[in-house]
Amino acid sequence: MGAQEVREGFVRLYGAEPEGVWAAPGRVNLIGEHTDYNDGFVMPFALPHIAVAAVARRTDGVLRLHSADLDSGVAELRLDDLAPESDGNWTAYPAGVVWALREAGHQVTGADIHLSSTVPSGAGLSSSAALEVVVALALNDLYDLGLQGWQLARLCQRAENVYVGAPTGIMDQTASACCEAGHALFLDTRDLSQKQIPLDLAAEGLRLLVVDTQVTHAHSGGEYGKRRAGCEKGAALLGVDALRDIAYADLDAALDRLGDEEEVRRLVRHVVTEDQRVEQVVALLEAGGDSRAVGPILTAGHTSLRDDFRVSCPELDLVVDTALAHGALGARMTGGGFGGSAIVLAEAAGVETLTKAVEEAFAAAGHKAPRVFEAVPAAGARRLN
Repeated sequence: MGAQEVREGFVRLYGAEPEGVWAAPGRVNLIGEHTDYNDGFVMPFALPHIAVAAVARRTDGVLRLHSADLDSGVAELRLDDLAPESDGNWTAYPAGVVWALREAGHQVTGADIHLSSTVPSGAGLSSSAALEVVVALALNDLYDLGLQGWQLARLCQRAENVYVGAPTGIMDQTASACCEAGHALFLDTRDLSQKQIPLDLAAEGLRLLVVDTQVTHAHSGGEYGKRRAGCEKGAALLGVDALRDIAYADLDAALDRLGDEEEVRRLVRHVVTEDQRVEQVVALLEAGGDSRAVGPILTAGHTSLRDDFRVSCPELDLVVDTALAHGALGARMTGGGFGGSAIVLAEAAGVETLTKAVEEAFAAAGHKAPRVFEAVPAAGARRLN
């Protein structure tokens, strides 16, 4: 749904013109999984799939929310009643942003919001972050708050962590707010320093496919929280602020110090090696060499996520195994895991064969048909009109 359609939907709902229309994208993470809440490195890029919001201010302390994608009416909330973990519906994401802005001292007095999104929900492509960021950007502009992209990302993360109750890191919101077209974002999640890394796979005859397994995942589920708690335990046992502080060269010694804490050892090993993989990919891309060399690093990341972090699932493993068996240069799950999507780096000439092989493998296994599309680095959050 485009800007004009969302604007027209706003008028039908609320009987007046919106003050503007904004967009924020979903993201795919090239490399760097479960490192963001360990103060580590990530490398996402924005997708063309976007959440679009038409918004107008209110002065009466009322927030009205509507989604064109759901068969439900307008939700009306009072700002003074907004409270963490009080809302189990989709409205918690935009309402949480308003709550976080007000908690930070920003004078937001209400809004009418009409939303639509093309970011697949539950696919590990940050549909929730796109909703949060588009609302945050709109209110930042309308209320002249003067916040930068990284600051909006921080507030959106707080909304998801505290208001929604999902213990996510900072990557998704920063990617949605700060990515640039034609680039991947090398983000240090400790200090939020950013570097835009050119990524033009098509120029090398390559494609990066996203395979949505159609297995829905949820960040607020207990398994994600367990992994995060295990990482925090590992950092505490090793006497560091975060696992980011364990150098790759010191990994074996750190694992020895953990003794028989086998589960923690696995989590630590993944995070430290995954940070190293991000740095390897950045070095390869910045050197301007053959991006095909990124493929084996992606595959190594999947092995680590499957065997050490244990957040894969049969459908994700089937995508990776099938793609590699049919000529993919590399493949891995992307996102939080327990479902969602995988990415596949492939020669452009092999995309049709790979896609058919994955679809046939899913059919043979009795799985729901996957959704396959090409991922091209797109623009981050912006005002449309």
